[in-house]
Amino acid sequence: MTQTFTITSPVDDSAYVQCTYASDTDIAAALRASVAAQAQWRQTPMTERAKLCLRLVDALLEQKDRCSEELSWQMGRPIRYIPGELNGFAERARYMISVAEQSLQDLVFDDQPGFQRFIRRDPLGVVLAMVPWNYPYLTAVNTLIPALMAGNSYIMKPSSQTPLTAERLADAAATAGLPDGVFQYLYLDHEASNRLMCAPEIAYVSFTGSNSSGRDVEKQIAGRFIDAGLELGGKDPAYVRADADLESSVENLVDGAYFNSGQSCCGIERIYVHQDVYQDFVDQFIAQVKQYKLGNPLNDETTLGPMVRSSAVALIQQQLDDAVAKGARLEIDSAAFDVESLGTAYCAPQVLTNVDHSMLIMQQESFGPVVGIMPVASDQQAIELMNDSEFGLTASVWTTDTEAALRIGEQVQSGTWFMNRCDYLDPALAWTGIKQSGKGCSLSSIGYEKLTRPRSFHLRIT
Repeated sequence: MTQTFTITSPVDDSAYVQCTYASDTDIAAALRASVAAQAQWRQTPMTERAKLCLRLVDALLEQKDRCSEELSWQMGRPIRYIPGELNGFAERARYMISVAEQSLQDLVFDDQPGFQRFIRRDPLGVVLAMVPWNYPYLTAVNTLIPALMAGNSYIMKPSSQTPLTAERLADAAATAGLPDGVFQYLYLDHEASNRLMCAPEIAYVSFTGSNSSGRDVEKQIAGRFIDAGLELGGKDPAYVRADADLESSVENLVDGAYFNSGQSCCGIERIYVHQDVYQDFVDQFIAQVKQYKLGNPLNDETTLGPMVRSSAVALIQQQLDDAVAKGARLEIDSAAFDVESLGTAYCAPQVLTNVDHSMLIMQQESFGPVVGIMPVASDQQAIELMNDSEFGLTASVWTTDTEAALRIGEQVQSGTWFMNRCDYLDPALAWTGIKQSGKGCSLSSIGYEKLTRPRSFHLRIT
């Protein structure tokens, strides 16, 4: 029997759209088409691949208005901000296309007369990308474009919360003229996803999501001798030194903590501020948070939309209750945001002070519009607290001293270290995490290494 699923919009708890899960027959057909298409696609010249991928980017941008409205309904981000995600898709895609030829060129050794020796980067085959709901276009592009540029075919399994994003990408691929089967998507439940990962045709799995689901991915592919790129949780810290530009630090850290209702893997979730500027920073931070307009994300004036579902709000409330019970102070009156009249998925932004690391809010991933702020007495104390976490995705320092930023960064455990910036992926830099934040790498020239396998050629010619 055909199974369907319904997207419940966090905007108003309505049934937004109903979709149909792929059947076993659909999955088998998609795998056959993907394998056949990849055999031809890998022979396509790099210049032709680049032309078609650039057309895909342009075709997606032409759908910007439709994509924005659909995504706002599906996951609740204010519609005013969604074009930024599509622009980010284009930025990352165009960069990865621009460096593909150099990243994938043969590594030649010519120091032995009479021999021809080189290492070639061969495509893996069929790449499966399991894409989350919070930034579905941005997370998809990290693997999509380099996979295609390297000569792989690509199957996208979108989140059941934001499935229409896969349809828009498929529309763009068709408009661009990509050969049939090179880009495909499948709507899958959990069990079907697990079966697909076990399929012998799948050569690589890209997954972005929770730690528990990441461990499930590793279990499914165990013994298959294929690799997986896993971008998992985060509890990303920021440290504001005494010499920081406070106005700029506050502006950027508020945005880094609350944009997308805090639902970002690399969003700011805990802040450490030097005691000399702590109170001034906190006062400015609270004042700026109070300026958010929580409401229907389809309204242009809304700057903070609902969380993705009511259960996410309940998790935030558990962390707040735990913190208050242990002595934390809530600095924002949630009544000012009239949350109850908006609906169950709406969550007022919150700032916590008098926090410490005994509290869940400073240890567990929140993934919501809340942040705790602690004073510190020194760089060393800040380093110790930033490292006191099972996660290690990004971390940032806010200072005017570049040498101090580098010195501190060398001691902080994170995949990316920022100075005076946060919650951003530079496509020229490797996107990776350590500890419980995952493994693997996407973006940058290094990202191409994960989507290809090295093959050595050793020819005696005389």
